Amino acid sequence: MSDSIPNAAAAPSPSPSSAVPTPPPRRSWRAAFRVYREPASLRMAALGFTAGLPLLLVLGTLSFWLREAGIDRTTIGYLSWVGLAYAFKWVWAPLVDRMPIPLLTRALGRRRSWLLLAQCVVVAGLVGMALHDPRADLGPVVWCALAVAFGSATQDIALDAFRIESADADRQAALAATYQTGYRLAMIWAGAGALWIAARAETAGTAGYQPGAWSFAYCAMAASMAIGIATVLFSPEPAPRALPPARDAAEWLRGALVDPFADFIRRYRGQALLILALIATYRISDVVMGIMANPFYVDMGFTKDEVASVTKVYGVAMTLAGAFLGGALTMRVGVMRVLMLGAVLSSLSNLLFAWLGTRGHDVAGLIAVVSADNLAGGIASAAFIAYLSALTNIQYSATQYALFSSMMLLLPKWLAGFSGVYVDAHGYGAFFTMTAVLGLPVLVLVALAARARLREEKA
Repeated sequence: MSDSIPNAAAAPSPSPSSAVPTPPPRRSWRAAFRVYREPASLRMAALGFTAGLPLLLVLGTLSFWLREAGIDRTTIGYLSWVGLAYAFKWVWAPLVDRMPIPLLTRALGRRRSWLLLAQCVVVAGLVGMALHDPRADLGPVVWCALAVAFGSATQDIALDAFRIESADADRQAALAATYQTGYRLAMIWAGAGALWIAARAETAGTAGYQPGAWSFAYCAMAASMAIGIATVLFSPEPAPRALPPARDAAEWLRGALVDPFADFIRRYRGQALLILALIATYRISDVVMGIMANPFYVDMGFTKDEVASVTKVYGVAMTLAGAFLGGALTMRVGVMRVLMLGAVLSSLSNLLFAWLGTRGHDVAGLIAVVSADNLAGGIASAAFIAYLSALTNIQYSATQYALFSSMMLLLPKWLAGFSGVYVDAHGYGAFFTMTAVLGLPVLVLVALAARARLREEKA
C-alpha cells in the first residue's frame, strides 16, 4: 500500500464511562475460518477489488503511461494532485452517509445506491482516459482522471459504511481481512496487470510509444469494475442505521462534522495536536517518493514487462509478508514500537532507490529494491492501520476514520506535486535522498507520541 490505506474495522477507544463489553464466545478454529466462506465476506472481497482498482490507474500506472508518452516529469508531478481527492473525501462523507439519491436510493437503498453511482463514475472516467492520448491532448485525460479519483473516494466512503452495517462486531475483522485481500489483488491487476496488458497490446515490430496499447489496457481496467457493479446489484442492502432527526441544518452539520472533531479533542486533549501531526506526516516519505517511481523506471530503461513481473511477484509477496509481520509484531511488542520500525524502514528503503539510480538497467537490483520497499511499506501500513483504528471512537467510526485517512494524504500529496520539479533540478539520486530525510521528523513525532501514551497509561 503506497498511497492509500484500506479502511480497517475501527476499534472503540476506551472511555472511563463506558461499560465493559461482553467478550464474544470462544470459537473453534474451524468455526473461526468458516466465516471467510460466508456471503458477507465473499461480497467484501469483490467490493474490495473495485475499491483498490482505481488508485494506481490515476497515480502510479498513469505516471508510467505519461512518461512513456513523453510528458515531462514536472507535469507528471503536478498531476499527482489528482490524488488529493482522496485527502478531501471527509468533506462530502456526511452527504454520502445521510443523503438519498433520487430514484436510485428508493430502488437499491442508501448504501448500494451510492456504491453503484460511484462505480459508474469510475467506469466513465476510465473509459474517458482510454479514449484520449495524453501526448496529443493532455487536458481530457486529466479531467477524466479527476473524475476517477472523485468516484473512487466516494466509493470508499460508501463501502466503509456498507461494511460496518453488513455484519455484527464479531465479524468485522473477517470483513476487513477479505476487503483488504480484494484490495491488494486489485492493486496487482491495476499495476502489473495494466502494464502487462499494454505490453501485449503493442504492435509487434513497431518501436516507440503506442497509444492504442494504453487505450486497450484502460478499457480492460474499466471492464474489470463489472465485478463490483454485479456485487452491488445482487447484494442485500444492510439494515438501515437509525439516524436521529435533525431539527434544522445547523443541528445536522453539528452532528455530522462538529461532534466527531469535538469528541476527538475531548478524549485526547493536550495530545490531540501531536497525534494529528503524526497522522499527517507518517507516510510522507513513501507518498512523495512514490509518484516518481514509475517515471524513474522508464528513464532507467526498464520495460513494462520487467516492471510488471517484478512488482507482480516480488512486490506483492513482500507487501503481504510485511503486512503479516507488522501485524504479528504489533501484537507482540506494541503498536508504537512497530510504528517506529516502519518509519525507519520506509526512510531507509528510499535510499535504495538512490543506489539503484547508479546501477542503470539492473533487473536484479530492481528486484532487491522493490522487495525491500514493499516489505517496509507492509510493516508500516499494518502498524498505522492499527494505530488509526485505536484512535477511533466507535460512535463516530466512519467519519473519524475518513478524517484520519484523509489527513494522512493531504500534506504528502501536496508535496508530491513538486517532485518532478525537484527531479528536473537535482536528479533522481538527490530526490530519493531528500525523501528519506523527510522521514526524520516522523521519528521524533513517534517517540513523543509513544512517551505521551506511556505517561497516560501510568496515570
